[in-house]
Amino acid sequence: MAEVVLFHHAQGLTAGVREFADELRRAGHVVHLPDLYEGQTFATLDEGIGYAKRTGFGTVLERGLAAVDGLGDALVYAGFSLGVMPAQRLAQTRAGARGALFFHSCLPVSEFGDGWPAGVPVQVHGMDGDSLFVDDGDLDAARELTGTTEEAELFLYPGKEHLFADSSLESHDRAATALLTRRVLEFLG
Repeated sequence: MAEVVLFHHAQGLTAGVREFADELRRAGHVVHLPDLYEGQTFATLDEGIGYAKRTGFGTVLERGLAAVDGLGDALVYAGFSLGVMPAQRLAQTRAGARGALFFHSCLPVSEFGDGWPAGVPVQVHGMDGDSLFVDDGDLDAARELTGTTEEAELFLYPGKEHLFADSSLESHDRAATALLTRRVLEFLG
């Protein structure tokens, strides 16, 4: 059993993110689901990114960091897109991290330190035709990460959808999500 902190994407804590957390719980894992948007959700990615910009990405990040206060150290940090920002920072900088799961995004390792911490396995999942993942540098960052540690895995899925693993959005890809979920459950096991 793993204890996971799962951060939502820019559209907020949607029903699809909650369903993903419930899938992990059904497999026997403890899942914490912080709400970085204080109850707000958005119909489109652009609206959600607009909210994050108005609020400040630094504020959103700080909310994510504060969400683990009072939790133990042996955590797996996971994030969907925008949620990768606090997940990756915590995995790289908070002592005791057990692992990291990055969905639809990956930041350069240099963003939060000098390198990926030894002993912290990580998976990065994205679609090979997702312009936000491929063209905005996330795929390059993921490849750099996998090139610096043997504990990193990159999984590319055929398609162009950004938030394909959120079952409540039109961008959901059932087959890719099923494969992603299987890989995540094996990782957590």
